[in-house]
Amino acid sequence: QMGYDGLFVGRVDHQDKQARQQRREMELLWRGSASLAPPHADIFTGILPNTYNPPPGLCWDQLCTDPPVVDGDGPERNVDSVVTSFLEAAATQAREYRTNHILMTMGSDFHYENAHLWFKNLDKLIAHTNARQANGSRVHALYSTPSCYLRELHQANLTWPLKTDDFFPYSDGPHQFWTGFFSSRPALKGYERLSSGFLQICSQLEALAGPSSWDGPYGPGDSSVLREAVAVAQHHDAVSGTERQHVANDYARQLAKGWDSCQVLVANALSLLGGTKGPFVFCNALNISVCPLSETTAHVSTQILYNPLAWGVTWPVRLPVSGASYAVSDPQGQPVASQVSLDPLNPLGALGELLFQAWAPPLGFSTFGVKQLSPRSPLKWPSGDPEPQIENEHLRVLFDPVTGHLREIQNLAKGFSLPVFQSFYWYNASAGDALSLQASGAYIFRPNASTPIPVAKRAATRLLKTALVQELHQNFSAWCSQVLRLRPGQPYLELEWTVGPIPMEDGLGKEVISRFETPLRTAGRFYTDSNGRQVLQRRRDYRPTWNLSQSEPVAGNYYPVNTRIFIRDRKVQLTVLTDRSQGGSSILDGSLELMVHRRLLNDDNRGLGEPLDEPGEDGRGLVVRGRHRLLLDTVAAAADQHRPQAQEMVTSPYVVLAPGSGPHLHQFSGLRRALPPNLHLLSLEPRGAGSLLLRLEHLFERGESQNSSQPVTVDLTTLFSAFTITSVREMALGGDVPLHNVSRLLWTTATG
Repeated sequence: QMGYDGLFVGRVDHQDKQARQQRREMELLWRGSASLAPPHADIFTGILPNTYNPPPGLCWDQLCTDPPVVDGDGPERNVDSVVTSFLEAAATQAREYRTNHILMTMGSDFHYENAHLWFKNLDKLIAHTNARQANGSRVHALYSTPSCYLRELHQANLTWPLKTDDFFPYSDGPHQFWTGFFSSRPALKGYERLSSGFLQICSQLEALAGPSSWDGPYGPGDSSVLREAVAVAQHHDAVSGTERQHVANDYARQLAKGWDSCQVLVANALSLLGGTKGPFVFCNALNISVCPLSETTAHVSTQILYNPLAWGVTWPVRLPVSGASYAVSDPQGQPVASQVSLDPLNPLGALGELLFQAWAPPLGFSTFGVKQLSPRSPLKWPSGDPEPQIENEHLRVLFDPVTGHLREIQNLAKGFSLPVFQSFYWYNASAGDALSLQASGAYIFRPNASTPIPVAKRAATRLLKTALVQELHQNFSAWCSQVLRLRPGQPYLELEWTVGPIPMEDGLGKEVISRFETPLRTAGRFYTDSNGRQVLQRRRDYRPTWNLSQSEPVAGNYYPVNTRIFIRDRKVQLTVLTDRSQGGSSILDGSLELMVHRRLLNDDNRGLGEPLDEPGEDGRGLVVRGRHRLLLDTVAAAADQHRPQAQEMVTSPYVVLAPGSGPHLHQFSGLRRALPPNLHLLSLEPRGAGSLLLRLEHLFERGESQNSSQPVTVDLTTLFSAFTITSVREMALGGDVPLHNVSRLLWTTATG
């Protein structure tokens, strides 16, 4: 939908590639969505013959060791043998492709630092190859581009094979599955997800407040710094976690620099929209309960909740505080229920956390006043756990009174329950064995056994039940804990996990998972999302396009989970939503698991050159905290819950603080009306003077929901409150080409 005609990939599973070479199906039509009528989601896809490298013996970068082409008459002349080698490679490749045109990549990683070496030798190779045509050779070599190659394939007017699944998981040999990077560097993955969400907030406020947000009372604001940092963080050796430690540090530094520039812009925009020039405070460490303003302010402050979604939200606020009692008021000055929760195990300076439920309108903000009251005893933890369960109007969650583990979830609204066991385990990372020298590393996941080791057989628990929240705290070990949480109105169970520093004193690399076990009869099937959008069915030890010979029963069944993974039988569906990309699978029927952290002692020989051993700030190892949302529903209704809930996790509301009374305008919405819950406002950002880029996205796949999968009509001319739309020009998805200028090549498949 961006107007591209083709895609060329270098890495596909070695078994898949071998089968395709034999069938001459190295080129195909890839259909990315069943929800869009062909050819809207179709793209011609070519699998390259040598990953993205030149044929053997024909590498002429300064990093290469192949001899240069010598075409003089001296004893070092080798041009004839080089051309012969090239022609043999061309003939071999031609037998695996279907037209008389073939594409060769001449280069590789870090090449063309000295481009003259490459082109000097390629010029000779092309000239001497084409000279052989005088002696009957049928090979013509030329410099070309992917576009020119695609045009020739299109003119061949052939029928091409169709592919509707994806290329995961990828292995480049037996026991060599590249499924570790789905989970590597989980803190950086989480920071990237947060940064992407904050970029949306920054861009929206830039559009709603106008150009004055670029240079307002708080200085020059700029969204481009974060936009560029987030874009660079999408690199296949960035968010993947396959970079070296000092490079990962630099990616994080660049993101933090982008946050700084965007926070100035956000402050300027809130000042303009809210009518205030008072200071704003951004608490970037709320995930570890640190916020100097809320901890030290003795009297009045204002909490501003900005909602980037196109529908209203209710959002839990947790602020670290030093007082014992506070009064919270909503935008109309009415009291809001609140409480201070005292956690005796919190090692940080705050006495406790102020808890209350805030809300904000679509694409807008609400302000909440916070005032400290005279001292009174904060909420203390009860001395015992008389009844190990938590509940609200939607769910009841039961725990084993002996082991402290999750035991059962009841859907109260629909009157059914499901036994669910959850705990943390770790796979012992392989350092290589008699079957293969392959070790687990930043790219490769390879456990040395299929059965993971429990972090603990039981968890120490503490139960908290109040009108605002019910929590069960589980402590599995000194480096693994979790809080399971329900709030009023919340249709999901929140699991906030904290893992690390992963101990390494025993000399074992560890890959830590959260596993859920149920009696659901799943027949080896489970489901994962593709970039937060299409959901794909996965089958254990199975590939849709070739007969799999499985060498790794765990790693060979891991898939990327960007936002959700679920299992189901004919009636019941259990869904887990993630706050960052993770690797996941269903290794046993009725179970699903997500890898939350990994710390390794060996390099996997894929170019990184160092073990994935994140030291953290203190050198003891990285501590990572994240959240899963667990949804239990009927299969028929599950998508109506997990689609908007997953989007809420990707673009979460954001809290800004202000000392004193804050903005004069206590509530603002950039929309005149909320969008329906199946429609997402994907982008709203300035694009030149008086122009905005707007992307709307239907969240549901075809047939996924009886009501929500239906088409939606929106009147853009009356949608926004902050500006008036005078004209609309429909663009390709990339926002860079008018849609009427897009003319893509059409391809024929065996199915039409």
